Amino acid sequence: MSDHNIPDGIFYNKEHEWVKIDGDVATVGVSDYAQDLLTDVVFVELPQMGKVVKQFGPACVVESVKSVSDVYAPIGGTVSEVNTALESAPEQVNNDPYGSGWMFKLTGINSSETANLMNAQQYKEFIAKQAH
Repeated sequence: MSDHNIPDGIFYNKEHEWVKIDGDVATVGVSDYAQDLLTDVVFVELPQMGKVVKQFGPACVVESVKSVSDVYAPIGGTVSEVNTALESAPEQVNNDPYGSGWMFKLTGINSSETANLMNAQQYKEFIAKQAH
């Protein structure tokens, strides 16, 4: 399988973002697998507060020493908070992708959209297939 950290209790999309739903708030970031593919993150262009994102639509941009990548919203909603700590410490995306490396939070979510996402076990199987 994978030696990446894939926590249970959160959802994943095929673009390697994760979302954790807590009541009516969704916290979004990139998975451990994604940060590994990106290599060293040097800049995160966070979304604007109040931006409305659609499920699987582009939400923000991550720049690494290797590439520039869009970050897609695993679930639709309105950006209610951004992790401004990433502006001065973008490496948190690499160091702690599910903790201090989170990117933005959404409100006004439709939690039924999680039916279009993978749980941890499904995501582990998905990235195992990607590796071959």
